[in-house]
Amino acid sequence: MASRRPDSFDGLGYRGRDDPLYGASYPVRSAGAPAELQHHHWVTTPPDIPGSRNLHHGERTPQYDEPLGEPGAPGAAAGWDAPQPGIPPAEQLNRFAGFGIGLVSLFTENVLAHPCIVFRRQCQVNYHARCYHLTPFSAVAVMYTITKAQGVKALWKGMGSTFIVHGITLGAEGIISEFTPLPRELPHRWTWKQLAGHLLLKGLTAVVALPFYCASLIETVQSEIVRDDASSGLLDCVREGLTRLLGVGAPHSRRLLPLSSMLLPAALHAVLRYAIAASVQRAALWLHQRGRKQRVDPSNPLDAYFPELAAAWAGSLVADIVLFPLETVLHRLGLQGTRTIIDATDGVVAVGNGGSPLVLPVNTQYDGFSDCLHAIRRKEGVGGFYRGFGALAMQYALHGALLAAARTVLRLLLLDGKTS
Repeated sequence: MASRRPDSFDGLGYRGRDDPLYGASYPVRSAGAPAELQHHHWVTTPPDIPGSRNLHHGERTPQYDEPLGEPGAPGAAAGWDAPQPGIPPAEQLNRFAGFGIGLVSLFTENVLAHPCIVFRRQCQVNYHARCYHLTPFSAVAVMYTITKAQGVKALWKGMGSTFIVHGITLGAEGIISEFTPLPRELPHRWTWKQLAGHLLLKGLTAVVALPFYCASLIETVQSEIVRDDASSGLLDCVREGLTRLLGVGAPHSRRLLPLSSMLLPAALHAVLRYAIAASVQRAALWLHQRGRKQRVDPSNPLDAYFPELAAAWAGSLVADIVLFPLETVLHRLGLQGTRTIIDATDGVVAVGNGGSPLVLPVNTQYDGFSDCLHAIRRKEGVGGFYRGFGALAMQYALHGALLAAARTVLRLLLLDGKTS
């Protein structure tokens, strides 16, 4: 199990669902230590399962709350007393609970929520659409229509590229922090210099991943009707990103903006999103701990996992809402000049003799970041910055509902374990 230092906290921990530039982690606590010695350990892999420890011959996995055997007492050869019948292995249940909760959260964020990400990005770059889809109700109807016409994979396109971008982001962050004095994690007692270096690292990481993020954006919004499955592959995101970075390969339109014009907005978006999400998460945890009437039980998975997950969910939600207009501008600039054909987010119409879904080309002509801001405000109004906001609301509603369901199931399992 790869764990970070217990005296460090990166301010975010668990990161949000749609943006591939951010990863996910969840906290675990040592179940056997006293409450005053408990520390948070932020990990990026699920906890190891009891039973995988290196035991000597004749030994077994120790149970939680089992006292150590006295010398010469029965069971002292194995180092532990005999288990009491009817008492569930609390430590093993805690570890399995953390593993299951982490899987549910990661699966929801990266798989189940991907159709919402696809539709939201299509709405953001579709300036032709009459419907802005500011509520989830209109978004669900059009998403169902597109799926019915093109198949289920129409809303899960580009999912592999988002994982690739996420891996590139984590790798770039690790390499930059190794060869520079920029800290990858912040200690509890940080200085302003450390904070500035930490935020600078987040911005540089976003700059390195920008060409690959633009390539992943194309894969997620391009219509399945014009996609060639024979020539498409899993590593197309890397190839297209290098092509965009080096300026070689297939020629693009003259309206294609250079990456240099998007470096500062991309770094600003990454830094602001990280700072807002981390601040909201820590504030939510502080309010939760202050409002509790009972002492936190570190051996209870409900107290050990869900407060941090709920706080991370709230932090990502607030950050995405606040920065939604900036994300809309970045997506339009990244897609301009790439000759991408997207689905019509107003629905499916009959074209010719067959009932083919309507597709639209992206033909924007923005000169840069400021020109895109003024053009959207002038031609589309304030609502133009929030195209596809209903898909974002649906994404976080789905994530929150599954976390609540997992918490309910875990509570029932714990009650059954206590009464058995």
